[in-house]
Amino acid sequence: MQQDSLRGNKRIIRAWTFFDWANSAFQLSITSAILPAYFATVTKGGGSGIVSFFGYQVINTSLYAWTVSASFLLVACLSPLLSSVADYTGRRKLFMQLFTVLGVSGCMLLYFFDEQHLELGILAFAMASVGYTGGLVFYNAWLPEIALPGDEDRISARGFALGYTGAMILLLINIAMLLQPAFFGIANKAMAARLSFVSVGIWWGTFALIPFSALPGKLNSRKHAEYPLLNGYRELVKVWNEFRKIPYLQIFLLGFFLVIMSVLTIMYMAANFAKKEIGLPDTILIPTILLIQVLGIVGSLLFARISKRMGNLNALKIGVFIWVLICMAALYVHSAVTFIALAAFVGLVMGAIQALTRSTYTKLLPKTNDHTSYFSFYDVTEKLAVVSGTFLFGLMETLTGSMRIAIVLLGVFFAGGYLTLVWLGKTKAKKYLSNT
Repeated sequence: MQQDSLRGNKRIIRAWTFFDWANSAFQLSITSAILPAYFATVTKGGGSGIVSFFGYQVINTSLYAWTVSASFLLVACLSPLLSSVADYTGRRKLFMQLFTVLGVSGCMLLYFFDEQHLELGILAFAMASVGYTGGLVFYNAWLPEIALPGDEDRISARGFALGYTGAMILLLINIAMLLQPAFFGIANKAMAARLSFVSVGIWWGTFALIPFSALPGKLNSRKHAEYPLLNGYRELVKVWNEFRKIPYLQIFLLGFFLVIMSVLTIMYMAANFAKKEIGLPDTILIPTILLIQVLGIVGSLLFARISKRMGNLNALKIGVFIWVLICMAALYVHSAVTFIALAAFVGLVMGAIQALTRSTYTKLLPKTNDHTSYFSFYDVTEKLAVVSGTFLFGLMETLTGSMRIAIVLLGVFFAGGYLTLVWLGKTKAKKYLSNT
């Protein structure tokens, strides 16, 4: 199928955004809300927070952070070559499907995670995380294929907004199960948590069928290759040589690395911070996470409008500057009220930054058929950013015993990202990102 028939196609765009609706349930219900609380409960280690993982003694929250690091690192290693294979063969959707199956299977296996099966739980979480992050590599690459010029911000924001909405619906159901397990015929709260992991897998796998049924199976395919991996490698080398000739793309990815490293690390570790540093109970923590999701929808759409009026660069700089202030303010958060207030600002800029960076990169890409390969550099940057951020976060907590210092360090990275965006504004990229 040729890409000209995809651009601006409302049915295709609507189906594409439903992949966000499907897989965002993992990001919210498992990664952000239920698993961190459940993980803290089953890994108390007699109150010390020290657990044995394959014979090694490690701080539970550090183990959680490093599990995220390992899963993202694996995807970072695999995605460039797989992306180039997808470009060469035109089978982008197939890789989305394979990673979705992996992620859904990991969610299902989390049902068996308890105090006696820590290693299984960690491996299942890593498996689901690889499926989630790996699928996004190929999902994001569809954006330049389906969006008309100038419509990238709106469609990207629409995907994130729909993802937040779908994730909230499932989380509300799971919260009801956790608060009133007897009403649902569930033995206890722990069993409700384990069943919520299964519900995410069912939700994710079911709604992913919508984009899979609408997106074409082959796109911009080349001649049949007897050795797709070899030709995929050649495709990657070709795109890399082209990429090296576009300095503003390299500058953007540097800024993206610094910013998204901090954004996603905070997303992954915020619940652990609330539980460990503030002692926030689940009855306050989970509604606060819901608040973040609601404001994430508002923020994604709001910053899409700001971008339309002021240009991508200015909108990104505003969002990143707010993040710097959030990290500095984290030093003074010691109560539920201050945490909720800070969480409100996190919600406004969390989805906004993710949506804007994706659409900004789309606008900077050259006219080419190799969008998956180009997006593999974007996604590898994101994965390495999460690896770096979560690893450093766990390391700082191990060395200092404080998660607050780790968050302040992230604020420094946000500041570096802001300066990189200023630098980007002095390059040729400005003409692609300014509405003046």
